[in-house]
Amino acid sequence: SKCTLQAGLEPAQPATPPPRNFRWRTDCIEKPLSRLLMALGRAVGSHPWPFFILPMLISAALGGGFYFLKDNETNDTEEQFTPVHGPAKLERTFVKQNFPLDASAFSAQRLYSEGTFASLIVSPVPPGNNILSEEAFAQIVGLDALVRNLSVRDGGRDVTFAEVCAKARGRCVQNEILEMIDWDPAQIERSPIAFPQHMVQGRGLVFLGNSLGGVTVNESGFVQRAEALRLYYFLEENSEMQIMETCYCFMSIFSQISCFTSKSREEELEANSKEVIPLFSVTYFLAIGFSVVSCLRLDNVRNKAWVAIAGVISAGLAVLSSFGMLLYIGVPFPMTVANAPFLILGIGVDDMFIMISSWQKTKVHDEVKNRMAHTYKEAAISITITTLTDALAFYVGISTPFPSVKSFCLYTGTAVVFCYIYNITFFGAFLALNGRREYSNRHWLTCRKVPVESSPEKSAIYSICCTGGTYDKNTGTEEIHPVNNFFLKYYGPFLTKPWTVFFVVLLYAGYLSVSIYGCFQIKEGIDIKNLAPDDSYVVNYYNDDKEYFTEYGPNVMIVVTDEFPYWNNTARVSLTRSLEKFLNLPFIDKGLFLSWLDHYEMYANLTLLDISDETKFKANLSHFLELNYFKQDVNFTNNEIYASRFFIQTVNITNAADEENMLNKLRDTAKEASVDGLNFLVYHPAFIYLDQFAVVVDNTIQNILLATGAILVVSFLLIPNPLCSLWVTFSIASVIVGVAGFMALWDVNLDCISMIILVVCIGFSVDFSAHISYAFVSSNKTSAKEKAVEALFTLGYPIVQGALSTILGVVVLSVSKSYIFRTFFKIMFLVILFGAIHGIIYFPVFMLLFDIYKSLCNVINKGSKRTNEPVALSNFRI
Repeated sequence: SKCTLQAGLEPAQPATPPPRNFRWRTDCIEKPLSRLLMALGRAVGSHPWPFFILPMLISAALGGGFYFLKDNETNDTEEQFTPVHGPAKLERTFVKQNFPLDASAFSAQRLYSEGTFASLIVSPVPPGNNILSEEAFAQIVGLDALVRNLSVRDGGRDVTFAEVCAKARGRCVQNEILEMIDWDPAQIERSPIAFPQHMVQGRGLVFLGNSLGGVTVNESGFVQRAEALRLYYFLEENSEMQIMETCYCFMSIFSQISCFTSKSREEELEANSKEVIPLFSVTYFLAIGFSVVSCLRLDNVRNKAWVAIAGVISAGLAVLSSFGMLLYIGVPFPMTVANAPFLILGIGVDDMFIMISSWQKTKVHDEVKNRMAHTYKEAAISITITTLTDALAFYVGISTPFPSVKSFCLYTGTAVVFCYIYNITFFGAFLALNGRREYSNRHWLTCRKVPVESSPEKSAIYSICCTGGTYDKNTGTEEIHPVNNFFLKYYGPFLTKPWTVFFVVLLYAGYLSVSIYGCFQIKEGIDIKNLAPDDSYVVNYYNDDKEYFTEYGPNVMIVVTDEFPYWNNTARVSLTRSLEKFLNLPFIDKGLFLSWLDHYEMYANLTLLDISDETKFKANLSHFLELNYFKQDVNFTNNEIYASRFFIQTVNITNAADEENMLNKLRDTAKEASVDGLNFLVYHPAFIYLDQFAVVVDNTIQNILLATGAILVVSFLLIPNPLCSLWVTFSIASVIVGVAGFMALWDVNLDCISMIILVVCIGFSVDFSAHISYAFVSSNKTSAKEKAVEALFTLGYPIVQGALSTILGVVVLSVSKSYIFRTFFKIMFLVILFGAIHGIIYFPVFMLLFDIYKSLCNVINKGSKRTNEPVALSNFRI
């Protein structure tokens, strides 16, 4: 109250601290890592020889692991290409425990595995003729005699087919058709054959749906003609007798025969490995050629041909070290791993281009150790990010239930890590040695000192071949590469024109529309025949099987898994009602249902037994089961029935979609029918392979989400700009949608092979997007257009180089005879193509539009805060 106010003065306000500008720091890891890599670069530049020699010694030592390659090779298709804990494997275990095979009463229908067998499909020449002719059967009977007279040398003695054949009633299991005519070709045209079941004296009804193909029947249900005949020759389980050689013999004698054995898949999958060495040799020389051409300079001092070769060698050492180390440990080596070297070669060459690009931005007169320090500061942090994203994408794939995918991801992820280590040691050391040569102004080929400019009296040839060492006098760095100039002066300005931006947005909308459409066309599952080379006899067999024998599919077991009162009339009615749910499915033939209980009831009626009484039911069951094959369908132990099984016949299962629908419907019906003390499971040996349908989609999505999450964490930690992480997320989603959609349109199924590459595509999509987005947001230019042009000038050529090098790394796989290799090429081509297009077309335009939008919002917000002052947009610079 005692204070007075002077005119024109306002009362003093309490002092308040200015508001603190909190900013989320995202460079807490990037900066220390950058300093560490800078120190490493200086060390490599100061003492290159230890960093150059030590990786070669390590590679030589670890490469010794290839001695164990043969021991670790695994070509078991079931083990590698089916889910580890698939439901069918658990179902098989239950069937195996409760219904053990009876070697004295062999039944192919009751096998819990495919068995040990050879199968021959005989079709007439020309195709379409009737196979049920005396002339054709004369050859078929002769063919059958060849098989039954087979013998192989084993342990110093001849083992005959008759000794190891699967037996029933004391003799080898025969083919029903031949047994019906008593091996007399003349009988085939005189003996009417009912189809699909024929009554054989002494055996009852025999199912012929898998023996005769392309069948036409008359009104009475008898066969008029058939286009193919299938013969099966089963051996005792675990028999070592090899009959594959005889298959080749058959196919050379009878041109209309296709052959398959229980070992064919593994043998033909192994045959794929013969392609790897020549294909990789071609790829290696392609990579060297492309790298040398990309790094050629007209300047005889700045030329980096030897550096390019060293980069390719570095990638080769990474494959040698990583594979050798894992082979020492004993990691399985399936056929899918043979794709990895092609991929690693592309990754290594890509990293090399980034290192060379950063080196060229350093000042040529600085000491080599300082140039290396700056190179590592810029490039090593960049390849650290891409290495982490790629390695994480692969290591996430180890969680997959497919062993072939797991091994591929483990080998490739480890190779990526070694590729990074050798890039910053071996290749960096060679770059430093080459830098010393450049510092002394020595010729790239002769290493002799050369003048920077030619004297007037020297010839033009001397000036071209014997001078060098020019550089940009304004910046002190090497002269700008012509391709970089193209991005700076022509491509960048062209891409940022308004009408070009509009066209790119329309192009992206079309790309996204086609991709989403393709995603809805994806087919699931791998066709087993695709595991063999295109020219394999296995492919011919599968083609004949599909052409002639698709009417009848798997004969499926329905297993009652718990103790059940079969003697109780009410319980039997409940069981019958549950079984009818299976029989009412649209792909089930009711007339081919096989039930031991129905036959027991008929047996009881004929013998006047009362099987409604538990004691009588069990007392007479053993005798009934001994009369026929039903003994293998009931686990009747210690006077208790622990489990039993019934058989249903599927029909018209013609493609993978039908197989998936069949499996899902049968399992859903088993769950639905499991009521009132009844518990069912359904099983067939083919379900082991069909289980991929149940897990491939969910597992692919799971791996993609896990890999994306891990990569985003890396992006947040190592890229000091949150906006880049936003663009990385957008890139991952956009590229994956594109690859998934276009691979479906390119006839590639979603299976354990393509699932690998879809996960890989996450890492590669980050490679392109992270660098271009970071270059844009960290640019010091004032306008969005200038930022986009500078980002393209800086990274446009390295992106093109990296894309071309990776495509060259896999392009030879496109001519492979193996589906595995061709699928790898197709998806990798899509990944690299779409990734590069996003990097040099879509992303610069989208970031340009985003930056304009953000700047416009800032101008509007600032103007709106001023009272009665309009928003001034006239000076807003685009």
